[in-house]
Amino acid sequence: MVNFKNDESLNTLNHSCAHLMAQAVKHLYPQAKFWVGPVVAEGFYYDIDLGDDVIRDEDIPAIEKEMKKVAKSGKKIIRREISKAEAMELFKDDMYKLDLISNLEDGEITVYDQGDFTDLCRGPHVDNVKLCRNFKLVKHSGVYWKGDANNHVLQRIYGVCFPTPEELEEHLKLLEEAKERDHRKIGKDMQLFMTDDLIGRGLPMFLPKGYVVWQELENYIKAKERKLGYKHVMTPCVGTVNLYKTSGHWDHYKENMFPAMEVEGESFVLRPMNCPHHMMIYANRMHSYKDLPIRIGEIAHDFRFEASGTLKGIERGRHFCQNDAHLFVTPEQIKDEFSKVVDLIFDTYKDFNITDYRCVLSLRDPEDKVKYHDDDEMWNNAENALREVLNEIGIEYTEEIGEAAFYGPKLDVNVKPAVGNEYTLSTCQLDFCLPAKFNLTYIDRDGEKKTPVVLHRAILGSLDRFMAYILEETKGNLPVWLAPVQARILPVKNDDEELSAYSQEVYELLDEAQVRVELDDRSEKLGYRMREGQLHKVPYLLVLGKNERNDRTVSFRLHGEQNTTTVGLDEFVDMIRDQIINKK
Repeated sequence: MVNFKNDESLNTLNHSCAHLMAQAVKHLYPQAKFWVGPVVAEGFYYDIDLGDDVIRDEDIPAIEKEMKKVAKSGKKIIRREISKAEAMELFKDDMYKLDLISNLEDGEITVYDQGDFTDLCRGPHVDNVKLCRNFKLVKHSGVYWKGDANNHVLQRIYGVCFPTPEELEEHLKLLEEAKERDHRKIGKDMQLFMTDDLIGRGLPMFLPKGYVVWQELENYIKAKERKLGYKHVMTPCVGTVNLYKTSGHWDHYKENMFPAMEVEGESFVLRPMNCPHHMMIYANRMHSYKDLPIRIGEIAHDFRFEASGTLKGIERGRHFCQNDAHLFVTPEQIKDEFSKVVDLIFDTYKDFNITDYRCVLSLRDPEDKVKYHDDDEMWNNAENALREVLNEIGIEYTEEIGEAAFYGPKLDVNVKPAVGNEYTLSTCQLDFCLPAKFNLTYIDRDGEKKTPVVLHRAILGSLDRFMAYILEETKGNLPVWLAPVQARILPVKNDDEELSAYSQEVYELLDEAQVRVELDDRSEKLGYRMREGQLHKVPYLLVLGKNERNDRTVSFRLHGEQNTTTVGLDEFVDMIRDQIINKK
């Protein structure tokens, strides 16, 4: 997907189209006043005060029609420099422009004229409005002026603009594809999760079917970890401020944490990550080098105060559950344990058919002494050790400065989703810092106390984000083993006692075989019930009629297919059980 903000020519074109939209709105709503109309990654928007009017879906075509009329006129877009006094006079009836002008210096103020419309702007713009004719208004919403709930609500209208109609059409197809793949839409259609402002923004709740998917992911990764010697723990969601001062998170990460809570003279905070708790579990008893490596894993509830504008369903929330683990190793064990983590990442990706990813060695910015723990020798040792391991095990990677954790460098595996920008799914971080801060030790073979090295790793990342990723990659068409409902029984008639009895028998047989099955014997027409099953992405819809009852068979339709297949009841049970057990 194109980034309008980073593409210089598209940036200029879309900024000019924002002015075109404002001019059209002014024609239709003479009382309109305008705040700002910037270019963002997704296109452009303009925040507008329409007084008592509110933009609705049915109003958008009229605005687009007026925009096309203005664009057809081909008016030149002309830049003018004016004084601050002139600007104040020109926009004296628009409190929003006056607010902007009050923060500008005299001699640095420019306006742009296009026919009967003049707007305050630093530019640049295209030559004439006709160049903005290939546009589309894509959505609208209400926003508070300056983001302050105490201020007026403005109407924000979003749009995109391209040099050619072909480019616009291609982009609109991508937007439609993104809409269909949006995990928030899929989650609503499949009844997987919900949010409510009364609970709090960024605090999703998993509904019964969504929690089934969540639990399947948890069981999947825990089983793989147990085979590799991980021991799972459970730790509290809060810790003292002193815990995070010891770890360094309070100094380097406090802006991403929820505010501290004062209880009986002690300060507590919702934890943003789990490493301090796991450090204390290691410190609970003495260790010998013979005990290492120690692999501590947890599906842990974490809380981070993300900006409201960055929240996105279960992909990015203020509460999430990390597939977290910390490996306490000797220096000699770094290469072997790091290689095993990498193998686990790629083995997991193979299971989920994840192929579009790239590996990044994330390093610190040595000039930034605030963001990162200040110990040049530690950083040089850690970065060189991680680089050496990656080279030895033959992983292709790129290096990125300034992307490390505050305590150490890391390998990030970034996936490229079907729509949208890439993001980090899995990570493995090398840490010489925190073990020393917590005075962690083990007795080496020479009888001396040594400090262990820690590998921080997350394979699925957070279960929430991984679930969002899989929903968008599959459009909700989950593999049978992961689907919240694996089969749904649809008797043709609900007033046939013998058919009802057979439908109940099929249900009980599948249920006993540990298949997640539903019996939909409502009085609704069969076509209606089948369409609902399709909407809910149920892999197998079983249609039972008189023939199936007499022959002890089932006729099933796979999700997304039109053909119906009839097999014996026992054969179907064996088939679906095999797909579930072997995660086909």
